[in-house]
Amino acid sequence: MTYHNTIQISKLNLSNFFYGEGDDVLDTVNSFNEWWEKAYREGYYLFQETLTTAPESVVQVRSNKNGDTHELINFSSYNYLGMSTLQEVKDAVANAIYKYGLGSCGGPILSGIFDVHKELTDSLARFKKQEACTLFPSGYAANVGFISGIMRPGDHIFLDQYSHASIVDGASLSKAEIKYFRHNNPQDLAKKLKDVKGKKLVIVEGLYSMDGDICPLPEIIEVSKRYGARILIDEAHSSFIFGDNGGGIVEHFGVVEEVDFHMGTFSKALGGIGGYICGSHALIHYLDAYSRSRFFSCTLPPAVIVGILTSLKLIQEKPEIRKKLWSNVNYMHHLFKEQGINIGNSVSQILPVMLNDDVKAFAIAEKIREAGVFLQPATYPGVPKGKSRLRVSVSANHSKQEIEKSVQVIHQTLDQYGIL
Repeated sequence: MTYHNTIQISKLNLSNFFYGEGDDVLDTVNSFNEWWEKAYREGYYLFQETLTTAPESVVQVRSNKNGDTHELINFSSYNYLGMSTLQEVKDAVANAIYKYGLGSCGGPILSGIFDVHKELTDSLARFKKQEACTLFPSGYAANVGFISGIMRPGDHIFLDQYSHASIVDGASLSKAEIKYFRHNNPQDLAKKLKDVKGKKLVIVEGLYSMDGDICPLPEIIEVSKRYGARILIDEAHSSFIFGDNGGGIVEHFGVVEEVDFHMGTFSKALGGIGGYICGSHALIHYLDAYSRSRFFSCTLPPAVIVGILTSLKLIQEKPEIRKKLWSNVNYMHHLFKEQGINIGNSVSQILPVMLNDDVKAFAIAEKIREAGVFLQPATYPGVPKGKSRLRVSVSANHSKQEIEKSVQVIHQTLDQYGIL
């Protein structure tokens, strides 16, 4: 089937090729590629570009469009605290490579874990004020493994409508009944929970990565407890950043002990890769037996674990790193508001520059790239139709001058395209 013979290329997106006509598996693949050849040239080439340097505040980016390499101010990295490139972290990882080698070369059940894995789970459990912790190869695997590992057919899962794909996929794999409630709306959650019998799990995110807003956790807890539901909080983007000690949104609101299950990642603030679940000893023993994404995956490389341990130690010893991040965040929020740039309800290091124009989004992003800033557009189906945006991620590594220049570039481009 030829889509773009009858429909403009700009009217189509990835959602149009989830299903397709024909009896052959490749029929949908071929229809997609027919569209992709044009869509790629018209803006999608901005995604998955090649970096030739570390994810610092300034990076070298090789363009998918023409192969040229440019030096760009980087606002597309989750390296919020700069840990990925901190010298102490790199030195620790380099030394660990010589001791442990490249990888674990096996899963945790049959091939075992390393001493540093145990050191990390113990350290992280203490940091999160929980009894125990278990590790996963990624944040995605942590959500999928936890949710599908503990919930069953006939159970009930309640998701915020803006839940991350890993949460949705974990819930789907569990075969439990899934109900969505309106974003950050405890009243709507109460309506969904009311009169539901059986096992109930409410899942929220501490910080929502497309909008930069935080969960009204105390209200969510009150509603969940009222109707006998357990709570999982995904703190992928908020752990090690929010709270007086970096304990996350649960520490920010002072409700650590009122949340049942704590999930997070190492790929953002700590600069590595992997995911974790913290909770009671009984919970972790059960997950180690029933979380298939952990059970059947290779254990995280020991050298990466050593890097994460070093990052965790440093953010506790040097709170000034987190303070520098928040100084940069507040400064960029101030400049955006001063320039009349719409960043929605963001209160965090993630600032969505709202374009609300799906047609212009790629052209705006390309113009900003040409002016020296590395940013990608987020369009449907990643965000709702008509809610396209540029997602700005601030780090502790950014200088005041880099922030000022980037805001100026974004302002001038939005003004040029009539978005302001």
